[in-house]
Amino acid sequence: MQNNFDEKIVRRGSNSYKWDSDNSDEIIPLWVADMDFKTAQPIIDALAKRVQHGIFGYTKVPDAYYDAVISWFGRRYNFKPEKEWMIYTIGVVPAISATILALTEPGDKVIVQEPVYNCFFSSIRNNKCESFSNDLKYEDGKYTIDFDDLEKKAADPKAKLMLLCNPHNPAGRVWTREELEKIGEICFRNNVIVISDEIHCDLVHPGHEHVPFASIGQRFLENSVICTAPSKTFNLAGLQIANIFAYDPDIRKKIDKAININEVCDVSPFAVEGLIAAYSNKDSEKWLENLKSYIWENYLYLKEFFNTNLPQFPVLPLEATYLVWVDCSTTDMKSGEIEKLLLEKENVRISAGAIYGEAGEGFIRINIACPRQTLIEGLSKIKEALGT
Repeated sequence: MQNNFDEKIVRRGSNSYKWDSDNSDEIIPLWVADMDFKTAQPIIDALAKRVQHGIFGYTKVPDAYYDAVISWFGRRYNFKPEKEWMIYTIGVVPAISATILALTEPGDKVIVQEPVYNCFFSSIRNNKCESFSNDLKYEDGKYTIDFDDLEKKAADPKAKLMLLCNPHNPAGRVWTREELEKIGEICFRNNVIVISDEIHCDLVHPGHEHVPFASIGQRFLENSVICTAPSKTFNLAGLQIANIFAYDPDIRKKIDKAININEVCDVSPFAVEGLIAAYSNKDSEKWLENLKSYIWENYLYLKEFFNTNLPQFPVLPLEATYLVWVDCSTTDMKSGEIEKLLLEKENVRISAGAIYGEAGEGFIRINIACPRQTLIEGLSKIKEALGT
């Protein structure tokens, strides 16, 4: 099956949040994390077939759904969640919010690792908890974990949860088994439960391997809640579907209650059919492998472009995701000022690093999940605005 990721598909006018949030038709959006590629053909075919039925009532999630999820994680990550562990919901952010609601009391602290996905902060705040950052260490152009600081943060009596981004957005890190083991041991010792957001797990690049936190050992499984979705993998965010894996029955019961309190317990027929087609069809899986190769080539192009034209702005290694993190600390401008300059002067929209926490200041995030020609045009404009 052929995949034409070079095809430029008109999204403006389709009520796309990414493309229709600005009034100008000239803007190149390299910001919010969805892709400008058509999803895999088996998914499109499955959704079209469901549309032809013509009735879209309340949906019962079938065994085929659970079988697809279990098979996907089993064959790709040697991790086989059981049906009884799974709770479906409308997205990973609602899953995280419900889990925080279920496992904390107002005033509790939730450990995060800044710079980190900005919705973590709102999920914590909306549940009347406090973000407690174990800032990642940035040295020699790469991020690592400050385990001494994590030990101190986890020892705080108010620290109840650690919200782990695995792989990490926006830093692009794939945490190694050794790093995850250290995180797990620290959390065990301090009675901190790990919520692992693994939404980007399928988008890991050459030389790296995703390790599901719960797969490392029984204690890791018992002391964690894993949140997953096909949305980033197959560009299905608008279908609104995600899964929570919770082994511990008491934890699972609390989360299920919170899911219902938050009224995010019902999913659409399209979400169900889309997930089954994504996780069950070999052509969908081939599409994914081709996609990853294309994204990697986009990254190599961007990195060479910056090295040649904007060497004062180092591009960090991209181990996973399609979101490139760029160090702009050599300029006197704040990240929000860079975002504004690019938008107003060159009609390019990127994400300012400051929205990912204080540790994100001095960086920008660029979404490279677009046809290469779109990326080339956007980078040329970035050069015009930031080049000397």
